[in-house]
Amino acid sequence: MFKKRLSNLKTSAPLRSSDRRKLKQRVVQEFGVSPEVGDLLVPDGLMSLKVETHLNEPGVIYLSPDGGDPLWFTVGKGADELIPTVYTLWKKYDLLPWISTPDAVIPVLIGGADLMIPGVVRISSSTVSPPQLISVVRRIDGSTSTCGPPLAVGRLAADLNTLKAGGKGKAVQVLHTWKDHLFDMGSKGDPPGEIQIDSEAKDDDETREPEAQIDSAEGREPPVKVTDQQEKGVDPQANSAPSDPQELHSSPQGANVTLSKEEVSDILRTALLQSIKTTLSSLPPASFPIPASTFYSSYILPFRPAIVRSSSSQSSQVPSGDASSSTYPQIDIKHSTHKSLLAFFKFLDKQRLLSLKDNKTEPLITSVSASHPDVTLHQTYKSLRDVQVREEKKEKREEEERNRVKEMEVKELWKPHTVSGSGKFFTEGGFDSSALYTYSDLKTAVNTYVAARQLINARDQSYINVGTDAVLLASVSAKGEAPEGLEFLKREEVVRRLSENMQNWYEVRAEGKDPLLKKGQLKPISVVVKVRQGRKASTLVTGFEPFFLEGEEMAEELRRLCACATSVSPTPGKTSGLEVLVQGKQVKAVTEFLFSRGVPKKWIETADLTGKK
Repeated sequence: MFKKRLSNLKTSAPLRSSDRRKLKQRVVQEFGVSPEVGDLLVPDGLMSLKVETHLNEPGVIYLSPDGGDPLWFTVGKGADELIPTVYTLWKKYDLLPWISTPDAVIPVLIGGADLMIPGVVRISSSTVSPPQLISVVRRIDGSTSTCGPPLAVGRLAADLNTLKAGGKGKAVQVLHTWKDHLFDMGSKGDPPGEIQIDSEAKDDDETREPEAQIDSAEGREPPVKVTDQQEKGVDPQANSAPSDPQELHSSPQGANVTLSKEEVSDILRTALLQSIKTTLSSLPPASFPIPASTFYSSYILPFRPAIVRSSSSQSSQVPSGDASSSTYPQIDIKHSTHKSLLAFFKFLDKQRLLSLKDNKTEPLITSVSASHPDVTLHQTYKSLRDVQVREEKKEKREEEERNRVKEMEVKELWKPHTVSGSGKFFTEGGFDSSALYTYSDLKTAVNTYVAARQLINARDQSYINVGTDAVLLASVSAKGEAPEGLEFLKREEVVRRLSENMQNWYEVRAEGKDPLLKKGQLKPISVVVKVRQGRKASTLVTGFEPFFLEGEEMAEELRRLCACATSVSPTPGKTSGLEVLVQGKQVKAVTEFLFSRGVPKKWIETADLTGKK
């Protein structure tokens, strides 16, 4: 919902005390918290901000008084439902029931995807039902008593029976995530550390965890008994949930290709060879040791082949486009001959493809063998990871294309001026003396004029004999300069001098705006860092008005982007124009903002006058 910039942002305004009290009471009643917690989540000085999403949906965001962190929001015309942000959930993580998901899934959610059923590991409550609000947390490998902080908020999209049955489909419709544009309005702080799961939620989860794990929709196996693998904190069902983003979208279940357990085992081993040859061999030694479950989800599952063939010549591949038509087969530990991650890694350790350390909490992969003969002879192929990277690049290009602001078209123009002597050049040359000329037009006019009067120097054709033509000589002579001193000039010098004796104009065109045509010389926007008020550095922005920018709007946007104070005042020493002041050295942030508004780089001048780099 907030993967693109918000539009039509109004100036934030503090809530009246009576409105804040009503909002707090709603939070207390709807979320079942104490009045003391209500004061924490709806603090005094709370501000409201009206916005529109990229889908033109109106909404209201409630900002904290200190730092401007968005705490709550509502979206939709006439919508009144209060939705907490991750900033609020970090203050009270159990405000909403939660769903945990593997670490590899989080970047996919941040990229704008919804959480699919194969990505669900645990659920904190057995009473949730669609479309209830729910948070998404990161699963902590090997731990049943802790989880990561909430990193996304959404609506439950499937009931518990569907989640327990596994299969395809959407588990959570994500509304807001860590690092989206709503989050970026705030202080952008790092998430808190691991969170202790209360005993009630833990007990409830553990009693039903084998059912809530994601199994195949067909032929689901019974819950696995406690083995050495589980005693060491490795959860085979959780790790069998697709961790590569392509699977999260396509939810490959019920494949057309039928693979034997031996074939699945061979494919998983080949995926390790692919991973070592293309990725693991280039990792620095400090990257190890890697927990077994993390190694499996990050360096084996994503490196499975995109196209799979069985011994019966059937083939299946990850489709592009309509993910619902996916026929990718079940290739994971529980469908192999090994049955458990620990057994699989012991097998690979015995073959000397990797080194396994038997740890009390969870086995660790301490190294891989890039020089193993099987790795050396391995022929690389297109993997699920390659497909996903390609799709991500394509989506990124499409997103950039959609979001690209068309650069403003800026033209410097010149008009013949009788008083300065240039007017006669145009009338004598048969040119329109009332027209506006670009610099290229002036070059063409000069070339036409000198060619018609044979003023090109015979010895060097790059020079023009200006001294032999009284009209041209008067048009290129500077004020107070003796004309008789000019005998010949280079062509470029003739054009430059002629433009200096003409009247300056400029035209600025921006998409969706009426063209601005104005007399005078256009100057670049000035972005200068100066020291003001003792030792404090400030960034001053002036000369932005010709580029369709307004001072108040710019100050408000830079305040949000830079998370610092801004102000607008008349430009010192000038009768017109405004100056936007931004606290601190913010040249990069200001120039990026100007680029995002379509201002060409040529028309931005920056300087740091503080004397410090």
